[in-house]
Amino acid sequence: MKNFQKLSEIFLKIRTKEEMVNFLYGLLTPKEIEEFSTRIEIIKMLKQGIPQKRIAKQLGVGIATVTRGSNEIKKGRFLTIK
Repeated sequence: MKNFQKLSEIFLKIRTKEEMVNFLYGLLTPKEIEEFSTRIEIIKMLKQGIPQKRIAKQLGVGIATVTRGSNEIKKGRFLTIK
């Protein structure tokens, strides 16, 4: 968790969209970027009230992935994602 805390601090220092894009492209593989983007889309769709099975089918992910996102929302995470 120590490294995770450091990562959080780095994210907080990023000031512009361009800096964030460059940071993420440097940090993540193309596959990780796609997976990360898909997880964000799952959260957005869940918050819109779209059923989990529909989300899984539409995005081509397992229902467990969608359910995980739903459980994290219930824990109060993702408040900044609309």
